[in-house]
Formats: sequence, C-alpha cells, structure tokens
Amino acid sequence: MKKRIGTVLLSLALLASLLTACGGGSNGSKSYASGSSAPMDMAPTAPQEEPSAMAEADYGGVMDNAASMGGMGDDALRDAKMIRTASLEMETTAFDEAVESLGRLTKEMGGYYENSSLRTGGSGYRWADYTVRVPAEKYDEFLTRAGALCNLTWRSESAENVTEAYYDTAGRLKTQQIKLERLQDLLSRAEAMEDIITIESAISETEYQIESLSGTLRHYDALVDFATVTVNLQEVYKLSSVEEAPDSFGARIGSAFTGGWAAFTDGMENLAVGLAYSWTYLAVLAAVLIVVIAALRRRVRRRRTPPEVKPPEETPPKA
Repeated sequence: MKKRIGTVLLSLALLASLLTACGGGSNGSKSYASGSSAPMDMAPTAPQEEPSAMAEADYGGVMDNAASMGGMGDDALRDAKMIRTASLEMETTAFDEAVESLGRLTKEMGGYYENSSLRTGGSGYRWADYTVRVPAEKYDEFLTRAGALCNLTWRSESAENVTEAYYDTAGRLKTQQIKLERLQDLLSRAEAMEDIITIESAISETEYQIESLSGTLRHYDALVDFATVTVNLQEVYKLSSVEEAPDSFGARIGSAFTGGWAAFTDGMENLAVGLAYSWTYLAVLAAVLIVVIAALRRRVRRRRTPPEVKPPEETPPKA
C-alpha cells in the first residue's frame, strides 16, 4: 500500500510540473497532450494513450484554428475575435431632442449606456458624454444612424484582433480543467492524510487558475460581442460648417465677402455678449471716471481764475 501511495505522489509531482510548463506558452495544449502520458502511465488504472487523445480531441482543434487564422479568407475574418471601438463628436442646436433621439436609437439597436454625464458651461450651453455599448452586428448601422442625428464633426474607429490571445486562454483553461479532473481522481484514491492534504491544496490552486482564466474569457466575450462607441454631444448657437473651395475667381471673391461679413457679425455679437457679462465692472469704472473728471475740472477752473487784487490803502495827509 505504501508503495502504491508513493507511486501516486510521484505521478502527481510529475503531472504538476508538466502542466506548469505547458501552461505558460502559447502552444500549451499540444505540449500537455504529448507529455501527460508519462505520469499517467505510472498510475495503476490509467492507460497511456487515452489522455493524449482526449486532450487533442477537446481543444487541439481550437488551437489549430487560431494558428491558421492569419492565412484564411473572409470566413476566418467573420470568426475572428475583434474588439471594435469608435468615437463620435457631434454638435446640435436642439440639445434635448438630440439626447432623446440618441437614447431611443441605442435602445432600438439593443445597446445600453455604460457611462453618461451631462455638464453645463458658464455660457449656458451644455455638453453630454456617453459610452454606448451596442451589439457587434449592429455596430456599423449604429454609427451611420447616430452620425445622422446631429452635425458630425469628428469620427474615428479602431479594431483589435484578439483571436490568438482568446484561443490561447481557452487552451490553457482546458488544460487546467483536465488537471482538475485528474487531481480529483487521485484524491478519490488517496488514503493517507498527508496525501489528501497535498492533493486538496493542488486542487484549490487549480480551481483558482480556472476561475481566473474563465474571467478573462468572459471579459473578451463582453468586448467582442458588444462594441464600444464614445459619443460627445455639444450644444451650440450655430452649427459649424466646412465650405468647399470655390473654383472661379468671382466665387472666391463672393466667398471672401460672405466670410468677412459673417466674421464681422460674429465679432459684434461676441462683443455685445461680453459687454453684457461685464456690465457691473463697466458701471463701476464709469463712476470712477466721472469722479476723476469732475475733480480735474474743478482743479483746472481754480487755476484759470485770477487771484483777487486788493486796492492799496490810502494814507491820510500829514498836518
């Protein structure tokens, strides 16, 4: 019996070292399949060929699919794990209507707001920032329709291919799951308390690795299944526009006059608004100027007035 327990412990040590080595690389699934036959061959009830065949059948094909992803065509691109993100900057003169329309569109597309914020500037105009999550299959349609809601001033898109990392994580997860099954089998056949404690510790560590890898896959799935769109919406008095370059000289002159007049009116409007904001300071400044000017006038008036000349006193004639 002691010889059998020693064999089991040796099998466990070899299994743990092989799994640790194969779990750190990108080709861990195939390394485990070829190396696992050694420790299981030493166990009393485990045949040599079954573990390798099982590992290859379970996840070897998944890793082969990830390895050949770069050399395949459109079918592979459709199956690729892509994280798509976009950023939209828009402006509107009807802020409340635009906010309502964007929320209605997000709900219609099957998406949701991950984050939202609304702020008001000193001039009274408002800004809204949204982080929208929409299903990946509705991503392009959402961008097109959202950009048509308001005046779109900026749009950017990016895509990240995480196919290799995803299937590598999936392979390592499968490796840990197979390791857990074998540890549980060893635990069911262990008799000594020391062996039971050692195996249970290994099981606890393996379960932690499984939970961590499963969480990573869930995170990838969330990012792949739902694209992320950042929307910045600004309320403005007048929409900005981009004019096309005129072809003829007359058109250029007309555009220059039009642009000059628009710049002049905008400048006068901004000046009027600025004066309206600073009327208190202007009133105080005007009062100070009035007092100073009045004081100066009084001083000048005093300087211009000639001094009064007193007539000489007459002396009485001497007797």
